[in-house]
Amino acid sequence: MTPPQSVDELLEILGLGRSVFDEPDLDVLSHSLQTAEILASRFPDDPELICAGLVHDIADAAAPDEHPEHERIGYELVVDLLGPRVAELVGGHVEAKRYLAAVQPGYGMSARSLQTLLRQGGTMTLAEAAAFEAQTHYRSLVDLRRADDEAKDPKRVARTLEDWRPLLESVAHTVEFSRQGLLGDPTLVDVP
Repeated sequence: MTPPQSVDELLEILGLGRSVFDEPDLDVLSHSLQTAEILASRFPDDPELICAGLVHDIADAAAPDEHPEHERIGYELVVDLLGPRVAELVGGHVEAKRYLAAVQPGYGMSARSLQTLLRQGGTMTLAEAAAFEAQTHYRSLVDLRRADDEAKDPKRVARTLEDWRPLLESVAHTVEFSRQGLLGDPTLVDVP
């Protein structure tokens, strides 16, 4: 799939998640909206982390049959529009699951997450966990993963996809300003 060139295209791809299921009773879009909602409540001053929560499973919406590589595909889908940090968080959320499984025995995951953990390399070794902790965005990756694992409640109420448009546009504009080498950042909108 071609990466989105605009927030409109991004929202269209995310909307495809209505017909793809993350869990038996929860579609990918609802899961993504819940993840963003959780992150916005905990980290309201980190728009890139919130965006990463919203788009972390974009590859499952765009290419549902490619789940074993969804973090790599997700990275590629968002890097140009939402920038390297958002893309790195999307691309690293599976490794964060492996990390948490290693450092927190009994870490709570859904049955599906436990199944996919085995296909994704299983629990990290001590050396892999140390390397993970050395990453620049290590703490944000863990925060994203915790929200990802918590956002699996079919009864949880979350804002709509359209409600996140201003935040997505703000992050995309910041990326474009940075790419053009303009001084200063445009004012980021408040988290909805």
